[in-house]
Amino acid sequence: MALTGIQIFKLLPKTNCGKCGVPTCLAFAMNLAAGKVELIACPFVSEESKAQLAEASAPPIRPVTIGTGTGAFKVGGETVMFRHEKKFENPTGIAMLVTDTMPESEVAARIERFNKNVYVRVGVKLHADAVAVKSESDNAAKFGKLVETVTKATEGGLILMSENPEVLAAGLKICATRKPLIYAATKANAAAVAQLAKEHSCPVAVKGASLEEIAELTAVMNQAGIKDIVIDAGARTVKQAFQDEIIIRGAALQKKFKPLGYPTITFPCEMTANPLKEALIASMFVAKYAGIVVLSDLKGEVLFPLLVERLNIFTDPQRPLATTPGIYEINNPNENSPVLITTNFSLTYFIVSGEIETSKVPSYLLIMDTEGLSVLTAWAAGKFGADLMAAFVKKSGIGDKVKTRRLIIPGYSASESGGLEEDLKGWEILVGPREGSLIPAFLRNLKNQDKK
Repeated sequence: MALTGIQIFKLLPKTNCGKCGVPTCLAFAMNLAAGKVELIACPFVSEESKAQLAEASAPPIRPVTIGTGTGAFKVGGETVMFRHEKKFENPTGIAMLVTDTMPESEVAARIERFNKNVYVRVGVKLHADAVAVKSESDNAAKFGKLVETVTKATEGGLILMSENPEVLAAGLKICATRKPLIYAATKANAAAVAQLAKEHSCPVAVKGASLEEIAELTAVMNQAGIKDIVIDAGARTVKQAFQDEIIIRGAALQKKFKPLGYPTITFPCEMTANPLKEALIASMFVAKYAGIVVLSDLKGEVLFPLLVERLNIFTDPQRPLATTPGIYEINNPNENSPVLITTNFSLTYFIVSGEIETSKVPSYLLIMDTEGLSVLTAWAAGKFGADLMAAFVKKSGIGDKVKTRRLIIPGYSASESGGLEEDLKGWEILVGPREGSLIPAFLRNLKNQDKK
């Protein structure tokens, strides 16, 4: 059971050194109890207290990392049933299925889609996370060859799928260093699969006919010293799989039932043959509450909406969605192009950049870090004033890109124009429109004036 802030405080060194980022040990204890900080932030906690606190502060659903390097992704670690309570921690992993009975051309085409279907939205790179390599032939050599093909072709995470330990061993011989998810340990093969997982230090998925059987299997894995576990409740009908997801999450979070305190894996690819229905089912599991969803393929019209949904659901609702600060070139600008500046609130960026594109006027857009706040909110909070804007313009390097130094500020920050003229010597400060829809006309009018 989780400790209270006072109980945690009793285990801390009580030095009030402030090195954890807060002034007192009591404040740190309260933050730790609320899940706002990690124990590692305290440099003086004793090893004995560290052991007690680490166990007490561990999330009720264990975080599990699959893969290594740039291809690694984490699932689990969740602490709430509903996003508005706090936030969801680790985005649902999206995996693509390939099997050892598929033609080589089909495998190659799917891997190509896995590698190429990458999107950038609000400065975030969106892509699938893993390839699920399934043995349908039950032939170890054939499975090993497919695993080798996939391993060489992609850096993504791997899921090795077979209930035959010998087949799994053949796949692990190829890619164990990539730390794949071993799928799956069942009642019949639990001991053998546990040995493979322990030998290669890989996470393992357990699959049962019921939640009771799942709880027994996770206990077996724990007794074998395996902690990184993923659950497949076994259901392949939408209704039952959906119910199982809710029951597992509720049991772990609300009942503190440790045998079910692990992320889950679901298989929309096995619930329908209709690609669009499969996408709909997957979207449901992204929201409620799958750690991994396995799709039959990764065509753009299916993958992109799921990635955007995942981005939205796993964004902290208490923090605005922000765009990466920096210089954005729109419509192929040159040294005589105007420079516009705005905040890094993502909606502001999308509106302003879209209107600049519509204008067809080559321009530079400076996105300034205002902690994701909109123009008015950032200005009112003192994060979008003349001094900060001037410092950002100088530091950004935009002065090296333009000869005609003309800076256009948002209409809502018109009062900062005077201060900017003082702080940015050699720059002409123009006040742009208040509404984004007026930007195209403003830029075109500016361009026409330059021609005259």
